[in-house]
Amino acid sequence: MKRIKNLFEITSQFKCHVDISSLKPYGTGHINDTYRLKNLAGDEHDYLLQKINQHVFKDIPRMTENICRVIAHLKKKMVMSGKGDPEKEVMTMVATKSGPYFYQDSHGEYWRMCHFLKHTKTYDVVETEKQAYEGGKAFGKFQAMLCDLSPDLMYEVIPDFHDIEKRLGQLAQAIHTDSYHRVQEAWPEIKTIQDNIQAMLFFQEDEQRLTLPIRVTHNDTKFNNVLLNLKGKAQCIIDLDTVMADYIAYDFGDAIRTIINTGAEDEKELSDIRLNLPLFNAYTKGYMEEAGQFLDEWELRSLIKGVLLLPYMQAVRFLTDYLNGDTYYKIESARHNLQRTRAQLQLLKELLSHAQEMEKTIYKEAEKHQLIKS
Repeated sequence: MKRIKNLFEITSQFKCHVDISSLKPYGTGHINDTYRLKNLAGDEHDYLLQKINQHVFKDIPRMTENICRVIAHLKKKMVMSGKGDPEKEVMTMVATKSGPYFYQDSHGEYWRMCHFLKHTKTYDVVETEKQAYEGGKAFGKFQAMLCDLSPDLMYEVIPDFHDIEKRLGQLAQAIHTDSYHRVQEAWPEIKTIQDNIQAMLFFQEDEQRLTLPIRVTHNDTKFNNVLLNLKGKAQCIIDLDTVMADYIAYDFGDAIRTIINTGAEDEKELSDIRLNLPLFNAYTKGYMEEAGQFLDEWELRSLIKGVLLLPYMQAVRFLTDYLNGDTYYKIESARHNLQRTRAQLQLLKELLSHAQEMEKTIYKEAEKHQLIKS
């Protein structure tokens, strides 16, 4: 574990009392460095301390405004409905003694703290249909509760985050520059990406831009961003760094990308990458039970497009980072991002071969909520 030399300086700025000797790394996130700290006050929650990645997040104060706005909206909706416990079912940020919900230390690094909810678990891999169902309900409920929050209020944390044309442009630039002399090795993956470009431009079409509503979305709907209680029920959505305005289908697609893949995101044995369609069915069922109250028909029909686009886009992002020298994602080996690229392209191949079957499942669940007529 990397030692934080100014840990006391950092933690003393926040309105909490922590045992700095209890510091332990926490989680498997690619972007920020996260640590758990015990609560000296003896309350039921501990704390998470995060060093925010400034290379990825360029305007941390405005990103924090997004997070706080979403948290406040969710807690208010929960209180007004009289259903649920906002202290356990919505993230709680810890303010600094000077007011903001982040602290810039003497080295220029940004830090924040939030409550760590005990008696909860996260899973990097979905193990059961019940978990998939709970994940679908959790993200569907998250979106439903935010459907009346104006997207115009949200700062664009990462500009053009899901703009596949710009992502492809960044890849083209990385190929042209070839600063690390990796293009030749990655040429088969580059060719596969190029061969699928036209099929992935659905959301760039004028018709979609005119008809699909922009909403407040999570934009990182991996299953490990759902806290489950000890009974296996979804309790809280976490990791709100990328909440901003976008299409619902991107959240749905990214969740499916990470939930129904039988292999890891960086799976080396590509033959192990297959689709667990019962998990897709369970996730879609849970999702529609919550999101069915606000989705319109255009959004419904875009969901399968999101399922196909997100692994493709993730492959583009992993490959671009690989060609640029691995500056965005944390890596564990020299070719880690290339292996991630290969795994995502294999997943895309599987998804394309089962797309019609998955689309039928989406429509079947939608009919139960009268989103479309049977």
